[in-house]
Amino acid sequence: MTNWNRWFGTIYRFHPLFSIVILLSVLAGYFIETATLFAIVFVHELGHVLAAKSFGWRVKEVQLLPFGGVVVVEEQGSVPAWQEIVVALWGPLQNVWMIAAAAGLQWCGLISGDWAAYFIQANVFIALFNLLPILPLDGGKMMQSCLSLWLPYHRVIVFSCLISLAFSSVLVAISLLHALRGGIQMNLLIIGLFLLYSNWYAYKGLSYHFMRFLINREFVLSRLMNQGTLAQPIVVNGRLKVTDIVRLFIREKYHLIYVMDERGAICAVLPEQPLLQSYFNESKRGCAISELFM
Repeated sequence: MTNWNRWFGTIYRFHPLFSIVILLSVLAGYFIETATLFAIVFVHELGHVLAAKSFGWRVKEVQLLPFGGVVVVEEQGSVPAWQEIVVALWGPLQNVWMIAAAAGLQWCGLISGDWAAYFIQANVFIALFNLLPILPLDGGKMMQSCLSLWLPYHRVIVFSCLISLAFSSVLVAISLLHALRGGIQMNLLIIGLFLLYSNWYAYKGLSYHFMRFLINREFVLSRLMNQGTLAQPIVVNGRLKVTDIVRLFIREKYHLIYVMDERGAICAVLPEQPLLQSYFNESKRGCAISELFM
């Protein structure tokens, strides 16, 4: 029972958007297609859950959507980026084996050609759609994880939200353009609006996201130092504020901060920890680094 709870004991919740799309499909007489879509989405998300739990992640719940889902985890910016990429990829990979299985069963004559064609088409759509560079889709998560390898994390989450907002707007625009041809792609419009709202909400909550990253920074630093790592220098002027400096932190790097004066001479070399302690103290967060350490 313990092993079952570890690998499969996850709460699955239907997002209201999923319920709306399912209701519209059933009313239109597409019950079989809707049930098939649900099964595909469930297996897709189960792939994410199994991959996450294999890395020891704490999975809180899975919110099921018509085009995939959102795996809610405790870890956010505290695990290696390559693990996030693997977990994100593990969903579309489930669609790959389901496509192969359907093609094999059709070849053996065990399922009808029409149903196999729909099943394969649905898997292809869900896999490719989830690979779009839009959060919280798999492609958006992989984009964010890859960017975090080279760019400061604060800049990464800002760029990811802006890119996701842009692509979400494109989806909405495409669905509305179909109105010029006599009809609106309602499913695409609903999904596009959901993604647009989701990313606008995420953009408004960037400060919270970044704070979670900094809170988990202690665990990241411990992991980096235990495995041995090269320090990434950050060179700043003494007048720069603590807030501006911590926004330069790169996710997979340990930083040493070199503080220089107006003549270009090094006045101090600081590890990350004192900067983080100062940032978490609201009275020091807006202070220049020279005021606190020089």
